[in-house]
Amino acid sequence: MPESLYIAGTGTWLPEPMTVDEAGRAGLCERRRVWNTGTVSVCVATKESAPEMAVMAARSALDQARCDPQDIALVLHAATYYQGHDMWAPASYVQRFALDNRCPAMEVRQLSNGGLAALELASAYLLADRERVAALITTADRFCLPGYDRWRTDPSTICGDGGTAVVLSATGGYAVVRGLATVSDPALETIGRGDDPFGDAPLSARAPINLSTHAAGVAGEIGLETLLRRIESGQRQAFERAAADAGVAFSRIDWFVLPNMGRTRMKTHFFEPFGIDPDRTTWAWGSRTGHLGAGDQFAGLDHLVATGKLLPGQTCMLAGVGSGFTWSAAVIEMTGRPDRAPRRPDRPF
Repeated sequence: MPESLYIAGTGTWLPEPMTVDEAGRAGLCERRRVWNTGTVSVCVATKESAPEMAVMAARSALDQARCDPQDIALVLHAATYYQGHDMWAPASYVQRFALDNRCPAMEVRQLSNGGLAALELASAYLLADRERVAALITTADRFCLPGYDRWRTDPSTICGDGGTAVVLSATGGYAVVRGLATVSDPALETIGRGDDPFGDAPLSARAPINLSTHAAGVAGEIGLETLLRRIESGQRQAFERAAADAGVAFSRIDWFVLPNMGRTRMKTHFFEPFGIDPDRTTWAWGSRTGHLGAGDQFAGLDHLVATGKLLPGQTCMLAGVGSGFTWSAAVIEMTGRPDRAPRRPDRPF
């Protein structure tokens, strides 16, 4: 990147996990089907809405960054699923309860790539005017019935609930954003709708949502090998552009924060084609939280920093992919350590 931007704070708010065994005993899933994903447990919210979890994560990130709310020049909120109200602006809710300032607050919808897509948009916003100090990016999702069955809607990836946040700063932080890139292949947008007609209201086609039906239809139309090749190509371009932007060889990246997909998808889309060692990723942690919609990358970075695994001088690649299709990659270099650990605020609503 031509000018430096920094990670000044991260925050994650996750509800208590439910193990696969517990879900099986409760009749929520078929244990043998979930076993193939390698999922151990997923975080399940029982009372917190998605925007409430985003606010709590945001407060943690702002506290760690020691950031004055008036220094936040932009709020971006990314989500994958329903945010609790119809025709409503959740980004403004996050702004009200986390900051209560008057900067622009907007929602980003790019499904599971929403967090990193928002990071790129916020980066451009800050670099466009050097008087802008910082941006707050949040993500949050709560995957629940009747619209989304976390155990069956997408059998290859089990979703977890939670909120995440990042404070992106133009003045300093404990990590610098060295490279950032996004690649798009809109010809694959049909994987999210298949042959379904356009509906007049949410869940018009079916409830709960069934993502495997659409994916199978696209694979049958263009061929599974072609589909996988195009997905790999998009991810490879994002990786290569971000690494080149950062001036670091892909093979020299120390850590990878990848989407919390099921084990088979992780092997197919990341471990095998790119030679990524699972021990250099957040896979073990992700298998216990579930896929956090747009927030895997920020929560994974928060986890690596909080546990001390990502050390000063090391680099980390954040990878995102969203059905649509877009792929994003960001190279983060740790230049120090946070002054304080992010707090976990109580539910204040």
